[in-house]
Amino acid sequence: MGKIHKPRAGSLQFWPRKRTSKILPRVNWKPLEKKYSEKKGLLGFIAYKVSNARIIANDLTPDSMIKGKQTIVPVTILEVPAIKILSIRFYKEDKIVTEILSENLDKELKRRIKLPKNKLKNMESITPESYDNIRLVIYTIIKKTNKKKTPDIAEIALSGTIQEKLEIAKSLLGKEVNIQDFFSVNQVVDIHGVTKGYGFCGPVHRFGIALKPHKTEKGIRRPGSLGPWHPSRTMFRAPMAGQLGFFKRTHYNQKIVDIGTASKLTLEFRNYGKIKTNYIAVYGSVQGPAKRQVILSFPLRETKKTSKRNFEIIKILNWT
Repeated sequence: MGKIHKPRAGSLQFWPRKRTSKILPRVNWKPLEKKYSEKKGLLGFIAYKVSNARIIANDLTPDSMIKGKQTIVPVTILEVPAIKILSIRFYKEDKIVTEILSENLDKELKRRIKLPKNKLKNMESITPESYDNIRLVIYTIIKKTNKKKTPDIAEIALSGTIQEKLEIAKSLLGKEVNIQDFFSVNQVVDIHGVTKGYGFCGPVHRFGIALKPHKTEKGIRRPGSLGPWHPSRTMFRAPMAGQLGFFKRTHYNQKIVDIGTASKLTLEFRNYGKIKTNYIAVYGSVQGPAKRQVILSFPLRETKKTSKRNFEIIKILNWT
C-alpha cells in the first residue's frame, strides 16, 4: 500500500481571511521607487475590470512550440479612463510635510468628495531641504465611462530623482493623463485589487476539506477535530467557517497584450456594456467582478517567462 499523503486543507499564506477595509487597496510604493529610480514617470494607474475575453493571435514568443501559428489567448479587458492630479504630497522621512491641491479641479469632483481646506500652499514656498520624496494623489475622470459619478482616488508614486519628480508633478497639474503616456504593449504589470466576495461560508467551501462519512454523528461538512486537549484551545490553523472572498490580492507579472481606444473595440460586454474610453487587455484573469476598480503598477519582480510572451493580435472575441 502506498504512503498516504494528505496535506492540510487551505493555505496559511493568506491570513487572516477577513474582509478588506478598502475596495481600492493601498500599494507599497517603496520597493518600486527604489527599483525604478533611474526611470522617469508614473508608476501606477487606476483601471476598471470589464470582462474576460479571447484573442485570436499569432504566437511570436521565442522558443514557443507554436511559434508563428495562430492560437486563442485568454485575456481580461480593463477600461482605463484618463486621470487628473488632485494634489501633490511632499514627504519627509515617510511623513507628509505638506500637500498642494491642484487649482483646476473639476466641478463634479468638488460636489462628490470633501476637499481639505488648510493644505493649499504655494509651490515656491517649499524649500528642497524640507522634503525627500514626492507622490501624487490622482482621481479618475469616471463620468466619461457613464458607469458611476463618484471618482476613485489613489496615491501613486513617481520614479526618478527628486528634481525629476517635481518636474513631472508640475507638468501634469491640470492635465488629463492617459494610460498610453506611461504604459505600453508587451509591458509586464502587477494588478492590485479586491476579489469577489462570497460572504459567510463553511469550512468545506472555504478550505476545501473532504466530506466525512455519512454515518458521522457530529456533522459531515465540518472538520473531525478542532484540536487537541492540550493546549485546550482552538488554534487559528483549524479550518473554520467564516468570510470567503472580498480579500485584497495582488496578481504579479501580467502581460499587457493590447492597448487601444473605444473606437478600436466596439464589443458590448455582459454586466458592463460598451467601453467608452481607453482600454487595455492583459494576459490571464484579474481578480474581482465586473466594474471592480484595480490599481496597475510596474512589476516588482518580473519573470523571464512572462516577459518573453509576445502575441500579434488578429481579432478580439467576447467571452460569451
